[in-house]
Amino acid sequence: MEDKKKVIFSGIQPSGNLTLGNYLGALKNWVALQDQYDCYYCVVDLHAITVRQEPKDLRARTLEVLAIYIAAGIDPEKNTIFIQSHVPAHSEAAWLLNCSTYMGELSRMTQFKDKSQRVGDSVSAGLFTYPVLMAADILLYNTDLVPVGKDQMQHLEITRDIAQRFNSAYSPTFTIPEAYIPKAGAKIMDLQDPSKKMSKSADNPNGFILIMDPPEVIRRKVSRAVTDSIGIINYTEDQPGVKNLIDILAVIKKLDPIEVAASYKDKGYAELKHDVAEAIVEELSPIQEKVKELLKDKTYLEEIYKKGAEKANYVSRKVLRKMQKKIGFIQ
Repeated sequence: MEDKKKVIFSGIQPSGNLTLGNYLGALKNWVALQDQYDCYYCVVDLHAITVRQEPKDLRARTLEVLAIYIAAGIDPEKNTIFIQSHVPAHSEAAWLLNCSTYMGELSRMTQFKDKSQRVGDSVSAGLFTYPVLMAADILLYNTDLVPVGKDQMQHLEITRDIAQRFNSAYSPTFTIPEAYIPKAGAKIMDLQDPSKKMSKSADNPNGFILIMDPPEVIRRKVSRAVTDSIGIINYTEDQPGVKNLIDILAVIKKLDPIEVAASYKDKGYAELKHDVAEAIVEELSPIQEKVKELLKDKTYLEEIYKKGAEKANYVSRKVLRKMQKKIGFIQ
């Protein structure tokens, strides 16, 4: 009898344009997982509204993220691709899990602490309970593995705590998920401030490359990437800007970063930047073309997300009903 495949769940918010960091750190790895695992890849639009969105932009970006998933190589025939808000069990399970989660543990979440410090008392309750919705996303599919960067481990830890607490209160219900941390490319840094992860919310637009950036914009941003005055190409924490460029090249070319650094032994930063820019352009151009093509075919995209929601609804409702029954709700 064939062994049951382990389940992987992951998602990206449609709250802004996706970056090269999202592609190399997440999407490219997801593609590599699809033959080995039973994968659920979600466009997490419920998470996006913890900050108010322009409705028409949210709709457009949700479809664009879906198109990027497919264009990047995530096969709708092999994976369950769906839009989070199309599966009501996520919101329902989040409420049930909210009642098994403590204010103290939510207030210690780094993301909430950072954002609430910036906006004070007007921080939304949604941002406070956001990790519980994330826990519901993961637990509803009896997920074994969650692809996460090291900076997202805290969210997975609270998911595990919530699941264990529910299991011990009501009898085993959830699989306790573990982290799947890819060996390379897990963290692409900001081109202007290599101490920070590349993010679409960065103040300086030269710090991030968007998946849909045209080639001339990519070349310009890479040429302006911060390096240092050392002038020698080494793969070391002492040269974070250079290290980041090497990481990008190594992940795209599927090479060891140490070997990449060695191949630039007698070369300068300008040559490294040129090669990095060309590698990014070459990697992203076919994806960009495919995204544009897919966005013209709304019927096909609708077919994908409806089919995905159908499967996700079937699987998640079973787990939700089990939760409701154990809590004591009349079925």
